[in-house]
Amino acid sequence: MKSRESGNAEPSSASPRFSVAVLQAENRRLREQLDALIAEARLNQDKLRRFDQLERKVIAAPSLAALVHTLLVDYPALFELDAVTLALVDPEYEAARVFAEGGVALPAQLLLLPSEQPLQQLYADSVGPRLGPPGVAQAFLFEGLPSVPASAALLPLVHRGACIGSLNLCSRDLARFAAGSSTDFLERLAALVAVCLDSALATERLKLAGLTDGLTGVHNRRYFESRCLEEVQAARRSGLPLVCLLLDVDHFKRINDSHGHPAGDAVLRYVARLIRAQLRGSDGVARYGGEEFVLLLPGTPLPAALETAERIRRVIAAQTMPVQLAEPLRITVSIGAAALRPGDDPAALAADLVQRADQALYAAKQGGRNRVQAAA
Repeated sequence: MKSRESGNAEPSSASPRFSVAVLQAENRRLREQLDALIAEARLNQDKLRRFDQLERKVIAAPSLAALVHTLLVDYPALFELDAVTLALVDPEYEAARVFAEGGVALPAQLLLLPSEQPLQQLYADSVGPRLGPPGVAQAFLFEGLPSVPASAALLPLVHRGACIGSLNLCSRDLARFAAGSSTDFLERLAALVAVCLDSALATERLKLAGLTDGLTGVHNRRYFESRCLEEVQAARRSGLPLVCLLLDVDHFKRINDSHGHPAGDAVLRYVARLIRAQLRGSDGVARYGGEEFVLLLPGTPLPAALETAERIRRVIAAQTMPVQLAEPLRITVSIGAAALRPGDDPAALAADLVQRADQALYAAKQGGRNRVQAAA
């Protein structure tokens, strides 16, 4: 009689082996997911570290020019961008003036807009960042670049309810800034940059107010004395020439006595405007006192400076003052010019430069006024 067990099939080991393989595959999948999460966390941590580094630089920027440099140069270096451009609304030409009077050339990636209308049209639908390939309507933001980027993140800079600019991140990689991507970091950065830009401009206004003549809008004597010393030191280092022009409005007391002080103030404002129109961006002009203006022409040989002085004299003499008087008011100016001499003491050289320009001005007035005189 056969054993009952002999008819039974032997236990199969396939099922346990299958279960082990499934568990191993699941473990591998979970490990891969964990590795991906860890890598993403490290990537986000690194991104946060770089954003923190950038934010610290933005907050610590000591001037408008330094802040703009941080955004246009440090930002793309930190985040491996192909370029960053910045559009600023500058209706009163304040930012342009800050760069010009600081002797800093406007970066090609900085666009100064006369009104906020282009940005209002650009961000009409929303004030959030815009990611993706730039369209034709956005091309003006990249005028300083060789070509329009393949993808970009456009960050509106909104402060106190007004759009004061646009920070634009550029990449040749079409997938770098894809529509629908998270913008938390970018929104935070845009808010910080907007506040810092507004603060930097306010600080520059205060600086200019303390160094600007309230009547004419040109610099004051305090500014000139500091700038003159700087230009003398720069000229000594570079070996380039430096010329000082001292200009005086002829018979100014007669104008005040005959037509009143409001007319005299109008004359000074008008003369200041005509002088500035004849100067280069690197030149400087300040009200030296009363009806006198002083000009600094760095890198200019004396013959060329005399041509500039003569052009200023002719332009002023040819104008009829737009003052509400019974008869047209014509004015003339006398100008003295002096070139920097060799020497070792910058302060003494600066004082000598102005003194000789003043002596030349006196000679011009003694010689009949309405003329240009070079120092001996």
